[in-house]
Amino acid sequence: MTVFGRVHMPSLGGATGWLNSDPLGPAELRGHVVLVNFWTLTCINWLRQEPYVRAWAQAYRDDGLIVIGVHTPEFSFEHEIDRVRQATKARAIDYPVALDNDYEVWDAFDNHYWPALYFVDTEGIIRDQHFGEGRYEQSERVIQGLLGVERELVSVEGLGAEAQADWDHLQTPETYLGYERSERFASPGGPAFDEGRAYELPERLRLNHWALAGEWTIGRENVVLDQAGGSIAYRFHARDAHLVLSAGARDPIAFRVLVDGAPPGPSHGVDVDEDGTGVLRDGRLYQLVREPDTVRERTLQITFLEPGAEAYVFTFG
Repeated sequence: MTVFGRVHMPSLGGATGWLNSDPLGPAELRGHVVLVNFWTLTCINWLRQEPYVRAWAQAYRDDGLIVIGVHTPEFSFEHEIDRVRQATKARAIDYPVALDNDYEVWDAFDNHYWPALYFVDTEGIIRDQHFGEGRYEQSERVIQGLLGVERELVSVEGLGAEAQADWDHLQTPETYLGYERSERFASPGGPAFDEGRAYELPERLRLNHWALAGEWTIGRENVVLDQAGGSIAYRFHARDAHLVLSAGARDPIAFRVLVDGAPPGPSHGVDVDEDGTGVLRDGRLYQLVREPDTVRERTLQITFLEPGAEAYVFTFG
């Protein structure tokens, strides 16, 4: 267990709302071991960690553990309470969630990462912390040590987007599409910022590069389709390919995914069928590809049949 000195858990008073609980403060938490988990609903790293946090919340609740999720949004649409509420329901999160739309809790903890875990003892002292995925066995042992219990660790298996990454074959990094953090854009002529224009795919996409086809507007945090039939293509090497999407205020938007120019068949992700058909309804992370066999370099192309689709970031696993 990391030695921190006596650093007290900061206040949660800056939360803009709560789900699954009334507001929790020192009086409600006194005498409990507390695990604080910073998350945002589109983060693939949090999605792959969440099965463990959920299992710990259930396994150690009767021992005195209180898990508190702090939802601090990365993208604009993640500020919407209904989207966070939908995400907690989809992930079967029944522990308290503090909504941190103004980043006041984030700043109080001086936090910089999604996901982040802070382990707090019964006196309100932060005794350990961990950023990112992994270290699950050690984290659970920290919880047990703070609770004063010792028993077999919980068994966890993530499914769908929650499944652990195939780290041995992952050669493609997270890639943001909005110009604030965009990299490796390959459409001929380069990007135009904050204005609509027509784009084309290059004759050949290099590994870890992406391109647009059709009428798009490239904004600070996303790309937005202006006319039906536009596409995004990405050349990647990973088992899984995900894309954070939102339909904005529009009705659901149908899309089609091709892998190496053909329907994905058995390589389809959980949000796409074997023919490559999917529907963009909710603002969230969509799993487009999951390779069941040999992981190799492939080209993903997603085409939207209606305008208004907003695309934010590709992530891989």
